Amino acid sequence: MKSPVQNIFKLGFPWQTEDPFLFCVYHFDQFPKGNEDMGPAASLEGRNLGNDFIVKDGWRMYHGQTIPGFPAHPHLGFETVTIVNKGFCDHSDSLGAAGRFGEGDVQWMTAGRGVQHSEMFPLLDTKKENTLELFQIWLNLPKKNKFADPHFKMLWHEDIPIVETENTRVKIIAGNFKESKAPASAPDSWAAEVENDVAIWNIHIDANSTFTLPKADSAVSRTLYFYEGDSINISENEIFPNHGIVVDAREEVGIRAGSKSAHLLMLQGNPIDEPVTQRGPFVTNTETEIQNAMREYRLTQFGGWPWPHHDNVHEKEKGRFAKYPDGKLIEK
Repeated sequence: MKSPVQNIFKLGFPWQTEDPFLFCVYHFDQFPKGNEDMGPAASLEGRNLGNDFIVKDGWRMYHGQTIPGFPAHPHLGFETVTIVNKGFCDHSDSLGAAGRFGEGDVQWMTAGRGVQHSEMFPLLDTKKENTLELFQIWLNLPKKNKFADPHFKMLWHEDIPIVETENTRVKIIAGNFKESKAPASAPDSWAAEVENDVAIWNIHIDANSTFTLPKADSAVSRTLYFYEGDSINISENEIFPNHGIVVDAREEVGIRAGSKSAHLLMLQGNPIDEPVTQRGPFVTNTETEIQNAMREYRLTQFGGWPWPHHDNVHEKEKGRFAKYPDGKLIEK
């Protein structure tokens, strides 16, 4: 019997992806207690502040100087899907939209023709460690939607279906599983068209248990990312954490967890199959479009920055919320 496993590869930083995905990164940081300014109540000595990506004492500051995270930066031509399983993320953008989300929430942002945003990780707890577990996925936009109007959407964890069996838990961020359907994606997304069969699932399998990944409706690209556990077995392949597995979506795939529970992320979708020209956070179809986009950003800053700081965070006492560009406010 032919194995459904097509490729096994070591995970780097970021993770290797297949069309229609451009990028996926996993952040796991065991931040210390927070101070009154929502930064770490610990010394920052010895860190390359502004570009701190080397894990020291279990955490990183990334591009943050006082609060960890990613101060204002541009995106164009794709979407970000940000899944925050643990901890919190403070969003601010050039549209005037803002939010604090975490503990299972997901933000879906269409950059389209261009937006600036910041993503900071406020350390809200001053009495114990602040753990962050976050995935950010870059989903490409097809040519017809490449320069769509930017769009900001929150998928609150209360609204995201989780299918539980005796020994597995599947969180459905995009796509369908069994009888459950994920919340609608952003309107211009490749995921908004059912025939593209885009799926993003976070799968937890109990120790010494087996989960059967159902076959897809079409020959989509499908990659599993094994990021936590001690081992899994797929079709007689023993696989260890920090590995990706490309599988044949036309076949059912049995995944058996080892002596610890296994946590995986699955990305799936029909390829867009269009030329990709990328310069960092600018993604277009041609070099001319890239040059025009970068020129526009230099001239307009995609609308400027309406917040007091490029590493903007919200009031410490604020709970989970989303403020949309039209002023609509949702508080959780």
